[in-house]
Amino acid sequence: MDILKHITERLGSNVKEANFEGANIVLYTNNERFFMEGESRIKELVNEIKKRIELRADQKILLDQEKTKEEINRIVPSEAEITKIIFDPHRSIVIIEAKRPGMVIGKQGSILNEIKKKILWTPQVQRSPSIKSKITENIREVLYANNNYRRKFLNETGEKIYKEWNPEKNEEWVRLTFMGSARQVGRSCLLLQTPNSKVLLDCGIDVASKGKNKFPYFDIPEFDVRDLDAIILSHAHLDHVGLLPYIYKMGYRGPVYMTHPTMDLAALTSLDFIGVAYKQASAPLFSSRDIKEMVKHTICLNFNEVTDITPDIRITFYNSGHVLGSAMVHFNIGNGFHNFLYTADYKYARTRLLDPAASNFPRVESVLTEATYGGKTDILLPLKETEDEFFKIVKETIEKKGKVLIPELGLGHAQETVIRVEEAVRLGKLPKIPVYIDGMIWDINAIHTAYPDYLSNQIRTAIFQDKNPFASDLVQRVGSPHERRAVIEGGSCIVIATSGMLVGGASVEYFKNFAENPNNTMVISCYQGVGSLGRQIQDGASRVTVEEPGGGKREVEIKLRVVTLSGFSAHAGRNEIMAFFNNMRPKPKRIMINHGEVSKCLDLASALYKLNRVETNVPRILETLRLR
Repeated sequence: MDILKHITERLGSNVKEANFEGANIVLYTNNERFFMEGESRIKELVNEIKKRIELRADQKILLDQEKTKEEINRIVPSEAEITKIIFDPHRSIVIIEAKRPGMVIGKQGSILNEIKKKILWTPQVQRSPSIKSKITENIREVLYANNNYRRKFLNETGEKIYKEWNPEKNEEWVRLTFMGSARQVGRSCLLLQTPNSKVLLDCGIDVASKGKNKFPYFDIPEFDVRDLDAIILSHAHLDHVGLLPYIYKMGYRGPVYMTHPTMDLAALTSLDFIGVAYKQASAPLFSSRDIKEMVKHTICLNFNEVTDITPDIRITFYNSGHVLGSAMVHFNIGNGFHNFLYTADYKYARTRLLDPAASNFPRVESVLTEATYGGKTDILLPLKETEDEFFKIVKETIEKKGKVLIPELGLGHAQETVIRVEEAVRLGKLPKIPVYIDGMIWDINAIHTAYPDYLSNQIRTAIFQDKNPFASDLVQRVGSPHERRAVIEGGSCIVIATSGMLVGGASVEYFKNFAENPNNTMVISCYQGVGSLGRQIQDGASRVTVEEPGGGKREVEIKLRVVTLSGFSAHAGRNEIMAFFNNMRPKPKRIMINHGEVSKCLDLASALYKLNRVETNVPRILETLRLR
């Protein structure tokens, strides 16, 4: 079935051009009346073919760009505070960035509809970050810098999806190959295969390892970057995204699917990865040019939005509760032949920042779950107890005129800590001492303010009411080596710095300077990879070797107090994982476990089998499992 031909024949001369935008269908008309009144005809077609169809005006009937800007500024109330208007003429789209996007949309879309009638462009509204970040502005502009290429790319993607499209159920095999993350935390990378499709799930590195163990196994017969149909990115932590730009360096030019926040965050963490490599006097694996290619080929999806990515695979993203924009990925393979859930990293509990992971799905036969904290002893303390212990530790350190270092993952964990500390200082639970953030945390905070709809109700409301915790005067940014030196030489303070495992980044510099003072404290609250500097310290090392700028090394004696608080983890603890599968609907017939140390994976598999009486598997690296 030629789906575009079928549509154009039905609508006749009203449609000048029909294109794909990924799995979506876009129709262009030069008939102004049909553009304004043809919605009912479009709905009939949507109900018939069960695909998203959007009607846009052809370039020839669009209002010119200067007059369009004038009309938008005239119609939209000044209180909306429009910050930028960006045109994508090849797709007849105008992007309106505003501090209060709701005022651009209007009640039940009234203002947006008025704009559309006047200008004929298709308006899209984005929230301006309330914290300015040049990096995030540059990331967004990449999408529109070469928009003619983007239109062609999206159309070619759609042509591949619908080339052998068949709405009937397909009887076929489904296989999953573990190129990384099997019986370990790090280098998440999986290859999902059917007779018609090859899809890569995540493409990360193991930040705590060295040599070839740092990367997924690409040198296997079934993997060839030229044969990939699509890549799916669950979230923007380096152990899931770290090698994605490298895939584009290798020549891949197909789509990568992720949520909108993940696109901004993936580009930012990748740029930071390059910066850290240079600081460690090593050559980066990829360049900013490769990151641009990644962004240019990104297709963003919302939670609960169903989309075809190949002729026989359809995906839906669900909130995973792990970090901003992180997703569980549901695969409908062969039009209902097999349904597979890739949980990636998830948190099945409400946090200050995010709602808990989803646990209701349309159909699921097999699940791949993480086991980072899946061991029988990984019972995370309740958040309130952990916070009280944290406040007690900070107060004790301040009383001794010491400093508190909190090494953090830049994404997710750091924002939870910023919110927690800012509120405690503001409400008097902690003394009013300087709170510093260092590393890429500031820019990631800015991205959070651009996507409040992905955050918890409490934080979303605070941002809407201009009580943004990320923009608080109580939190200061460290933006240069000179400012960092002033913090190190200054008085009592709290320092929140990347990286979380102390493998490069500002946290290592603070550690080297804080380590030999017994009045100081380091609070470890995120996972420490095997072999990382953070893991050595957590395991009780009294002396460690650290790298110096330029490639040298020196030994550091550890005299500061080291405390681990696992209750702040952004991963599901053992009880949360068990609760997730207890509450999950529908119940899966098979559970596979990865993204955990060997003992934790095996222990979790045993417990899930006893509880659910379903098949459980703990695959090894390079193993392939047949899902169906």
